[in-house]
Amino acid sequence: MAKIQDVARAAGVSTATVSRVLSAPERVAEATRARVMAAVERLGYAPNVAAKSLRTFRTEKILVTVPDISNPFFSQVIRGVEEAASAAGYSVLLGDTRHEEAREAQYAEMLRRREADGLIFLGHRLPDVLADMVRANGPKTPIVNGCEFSPELGVPSAHIDNGRAAEEAMEHLYALGHQRIGVVTGPLASPLSRDRLAGVQAAAARRGRWALSIEQGDFSIASGLARTLALLDAGPRPTAVFCFSDEMAMGALEAFRRRGLMCPADVSLVGFDDIRYAPYLDPPLTTVSQPKEAIGHEVVRLLLDVLSDRVETIRHVTLAHRLVVRESTAPPPA
Repeated sequence: MAKIQDVARAAGVSTATVSRVLSAPERVAEATRARVMAAVERLGYAPNVAAKSLRTFRTEKILVTVPDISNPFFSQVIRGVEEAASAAGYSVLLGDTRHEEAREAQYAEMLRRREADGLIFLGHRLPDVLADMVRANGPKTPIVNGCEFSPELGVPSAHIDNGRAAEEAMEHLYALGHQRIGVVTGPLASPLSRDRLAGVQAAAARRGRWALSIEQGDFSIASGLARTLALLDAGPRPTAVFCFSDEMAMGALEAFRRRGLMCPADVSLVGFDDIRYAPYLDPPLTTVSQPKEAIGHEVVRLLLDVLSDRVETIRHVTLAHRLVVRESTAPPPA
């Protein structure tokens, strides 16, 4: 493999000039720059990234952890992360924690060992080693959360107002005339799920209707199926079901089919996230749309601000959501 010294000899310049051409080309005369780049191309030279990291204490890599990489919601957030990171000259390392604390701790060690410049995590908890870093360094800690909102974590975050979004979904069902509503939540260990449940209960209290049937799922299709079957079989049967993720809503549609029910003629359905499959379900799904790629862009911006030492306080950014009404909701049967 060609070395920087080989490029310098071929171009008739110093190794320092070669380094400047590759790292700050605007500081080098155009003719010299062209000569160096011609030598780089001819020799097939590639800079030693590891050596550069030792000199600059930067890896130019961002670590992103997701609790479930198979969830299509996260894939769209990650796309936004990758776009923003690439535009800023960073590569993205992706880790699937599978909701397991041991895996979260393994990726935390990568940041502690400086194998990445910063961490974006899309879950709801921090391993102890990272919590210690946050307590020690405060706003200077290169850790950002996406999707959840938990001030107790002490890190910047980008998210929607989950409580308000859930209220709007419930108000939509109430406006259609539904009074018996079943709710399939996500894991209540998650602040996101607790906020959505609080929004559901606030809407019910405002209407004077506390007769909610609530089951706890885990955001998966399988839990949506199982928990919706439990709602349908408990009686009295709800005329509408609100699931805290579109994947669980997909499971709910299968539960309706197994019980011989039509959606929305017999039971209406609302999901959450507006994943790319939502408009193509049968029927197309009414759901809360999150700005998934925008969340990805925003968490990268927050992290870059920390890495550039441009922040003195912790920032929490709330992005806009919207209720997308499709054919899965209608007035209840007479």
